[in-house]
Amino acid sequence: MKEYSPFTPGVPVPIEFFTGRTPELTRIFDTVGKSVASQSLERIFVIGERGIGKSSLCRMALAVSEERHDVLGLHVYLGGVSSLEEMVRRIFERLLQKSRDKKWFEAVKSFLGNHIRQVGIFGFSLEFTASSNELKQSVSDFPYVLRNLLKNLEDEKKGLIIVLDDLNGLAGFPAFANWLKSFVDEVATSQEPLPLLLILSGLPERRRQLINNQPSLDRVFDLVHVKRFKEPEVKEFFEKAFSKVGVEVKKGAMELLCRFSGGHPVFMHEIGDAVFKTDEDNTIDKNDALQGVVRAAEAIGAKYIEPKVLATIRSEKYMRILSKIVKDPFEHRFSKKDISKRISGDESRVLNNFLQKMKNLGVIAQPLGTQRGEYEFTSELYALFFWLQAASPGRKS
Repeated sequence: MKEYSPFTPGVPVPIEFFTGRTPELTRIFDTVGKSVASQSLERIFVIGERGIGKSSLCRMALAVSEERHDVLGLHVYLGGVSSLEEMVRRIFERLLQKSRDKKWFEAVKSFLGNHIRQVGIFGFSLEFTASSNELKQSVSDFPYVLRNLLKNLEDEKKGLIIVLDDLNGLAGFPAFANWLKSFVDEVATSQEPLPLLLILSGLPERRRQLINNQPSLDRVFDLVHVKRFKEPEVKEFFEKAFSKVGVEVKKGAMELLCRFSGGHPVFMHEIGDAVFKTDEDNTIDKNDALQGVVRAAEAIGAKYIEPKVLATIRSEKYMRILSKIVKDPFEHRFSKKDISKRISGDESRVLNNFLQKMKNLGVIAQPLGTQRGEYEFTSELYALFFWLQAASPGRKS
């Protein structure tokens, strides 16, 4: 019977399969060490395109930092959150979940008082039940609240890391941006120790939203950019994942996996999962890899590219134009002038309409500071997916 797939499309990678990112992790580890040593508030914004591995990086950074620096790490997902009160509630609820089986749980119970309730059929889950007024007060007094928490944990933990992930809801609210600035300023001017690393994790546009709402945040957070993997890191990832389940990858197949994934974690997991399910003898050869790439292209289109985009460009002329734009998966910019030289007369007659539709859908845009007729894909996922479709075996060019 075949082993389970070691790949996890659409969710953060398990820590045991984490690969690369050494410079990014080192920066975070060093910042944690600084925070603990100087008892100071430090700030980092982990930034990158959708699906590039920001959450996986944060999970790995927390796991190692907890071991290396004896700190408590809270990874808080804020999807759907649109108020500061709900943000604080989720932080405390994550604190409960993280602490319930640990020796410091009694200290956390003491800190949270009588605001803990068991929920679920068997009472296995814990819920933080503070009132709306109490949550509002916690928002206002957050530096004091965190200092009080660390005082309760002083025999167990030397500091705290809070990761605020998935900022889609909060980033657009001026109240959140202003609260962040006030929180940082209050901690900096109080001169009371607070060994805390606050990490925000989000898309570049979320950072832009925050800065638009509060320009001072531009200089508050140090940036950690999460980019595509380099080819040696991609190879290491596939080797580690497949060897975990006893599957051999032939050299030619490995070259195809590296080439088609383009160094993007989303594509790496989708392709790896598709190839794993295609293989029948625990040996990945070129044929397995090619079949897996085709399956992965279909999955990527269904999951990550909006249906309205694919429906709009389904025309064969449009698809031929697109295939001539994305000749190189690592080149996300192109010009109308260059594309005009590559296309036929029939394609040329619909080029303007094609570009306008792509702009209206938000797939392409004119980069700042460039001349008219210059374009770039608004997301790496778009360029990589369309290149994968155009380059997939069996695809008509």
